Amino acid sequence: MKKIFNLLLSAAMVMALLAGCGSGGTTTPAPASEADSAPASAPTEQASSVSGTVTASGSSALQPLAQAAADAFNSANPDCSVTVNGGGSGTGLKNVSEGSVDIGNSDVFAEEKLDASAASGLVDHEVCTITMAPIVNKDLGVANLTKQQLIDIFSAKTTNWKDVGGPDLAILLVTRPTSSGTRALFKTWALDGAEEASNQSLETDDSGTLLQTVESNKGAIGYVALSYLVNNADVQTVSIDGVAPTLENTYSGTYPVWGYEHMYTKGDGSEVAQAFIKYMMSDEFAPSIESMGYGASSKMGTQAVSSHNK
Repeated sequence: MKKIFNLLLSAAMVMALLAGCGSGGTTTPAPASEADSAPASAPTEQASSVSGTVTASGSSALQPLAQAAADAFNSANPDCSVTVNGGGSGTGLKNVSEGSVDIGNSDVFAEEKLDASAASGLVDHEVCTITMAPIVNKDLGVANLTKQQLIDIFSAKTTNWKDVGGPDLAILLVTRPTSSGTRALFKTWALDGAEEASNQSLETDDSGTLLQTVESNKGAIGYVALSYLVNNADVQTVSIDGVAPTLENTYSGTYPVWGYEHMYTKGDGSEVAQAFIKYMMSDEFAPSIESMGYGASSKMGTQAVSSHNK
């Protein structure tokens, strides 16, 4: 009897153990089920493209590069629209200061075009450098001028090409309006601050128009950004004191007529404006800068930078 009781007790213990294991098997899937449901309640965030609009105006010298960047940026961000207009640096700075555009493009520092209170509200983004070149008609036969000769020509003290080694031909000045950053930069670094004879010149802030005017008039002289001269053999660039207007000479500091290209925002600017400016300054877009005739700020030599410190 005792033996039977022990057998029954052993059987009961085995059944209890099996029941416990079965219970554990049914409760184990519950945590697994919760783990499986986690991605649905907290999905991994995917990087989304930028959306919104950006308007920029100002420098005609920077416009080709800004437009190329806008085209690429818009293509990569279908829900974003970046519009780039010209109008001159002064116009761009005024527009961004007043809030009518998101970005004001300028060849010069804001303090040179705006009063101190307006300029203080803007944030400067130096995206590249720009070199300005004097240009003449390719049939003129003049490829070099001293800085003093250049000053005398643009101030209308010299009015005939024969006085600077050219043919007996009247000089036709093609210049920029006072709102132009290109004009301000050229005045500072090519003319040593001398005023242009605006009343004795043709005036345009459209670089394409200026190029066509110089190309079609043998006695004409003007100046444009180097970016407008890439693959352009229709006009002749003019060296200053024997130094040609090239990126290499700009980097070394031997050619003096250059400046930084600025993109100004009011305060930090909108998120989409910040994204566009960041793209323009990115490694991805960098190859376009030199290929389009602009300079990389990182390549400016010590001599060049020190001569242009504010």
